[in-house]
Amino acid sequence: MSYLGENASNNGNEKPMRPRMSTARIRKMKSEGTKISMLTSYDYTLASLVDEAGIDIILVGDSAANVVCGYSTTLPITLDQMIFLGSAVRRACQHSLTVIDMPFGTYQVNDDEAVKNAIRVLQETGADAVKLEGGELIAPAIRRMVKAGVPVMGHLGLTPQSVNQFGGYSLRAKEEAEAQQLIRDAKLLEQAGCFSLVLEKIPATLAKQVTDSISIPTIGIGAGNGTDGQVLVLHDMLGLNKGFKPKFLRHFAQLAGTVENAVSDYINAVKDGSFPSADEQY
Repeated sequence: MSYLGENASNNGNEKPMRPRMSTARIRKMKSEGTKISMLTSYDYTLASLVDEAGIDIILVGDSAANVVCGYSTTLPITLDQMIFLGSAVRRACQHSLTVIDMPFGTYQVNDDEAVKNAIRVLQETGADAVKLEGGELIAPAIRRMVKAGVPVMGHLGLTPQSVNQFGGYSLRAKEEAEAQQLIRDAKLLEQAGCFSLVLEKIPATLAKQVTDSISIPTIGIGAGNGTDGQVLVLHDMLGLNKGFKPKFLRHFAQLAGTVENAVSDYINAVKDGSFPSADEQY
């Protein structure tokens, strides 16, 4: 259950009032043993529903390149596009922590550019934090961002922006050398100042080991249930993306068929003249 602040109240059947989530609160949830819930969102309307439902963190993921734009990888999406989407989502969030992915090429060139771009994201969207993929190589940039006042969420394991380097989206850190490097990277990101860390598509035993070895919370996707929280892509868990069925994905709804049926009913109603009816016109 999401955090209820000291001043929260629940009168009768009213929903509990929730304060704005903070990075400090997210960190505290680990020590309290409270699981962290995170979902992606890319637009105002859906983000409003997700926020109202009580999610702890909304991630404006660069997966928008796939889900919103139809690209096969996350690489094409730009900083301007992420800011556009992030601004819409942040306007919808009354309670959830809003985190925005830094897209490919915006933080790898040099630390000065990385900090400048991260600051721009927060200034132009009002978001609470940014997320970066990678370990040791980007730790210096993260350290500078944090010193500049930009909260950072890390991301290790399968890092989709490195798909061309990896050669696909297969399970990461299966071998001992890569697993040990991932553990080292997690500790480096903690030392650099990350307030949390996403672990994607790695063995569950390794994810649990990483979770137990650092003080900041871990949020898993395809990393088992030993992490401090979980994240999924909203469109995937709602069953809107019929072609994507990895082992780690659970469909909490099957909305693709619902949408198709509704559109079909609308088409038929327009064609046969039953819409709009007398009660649906002025």
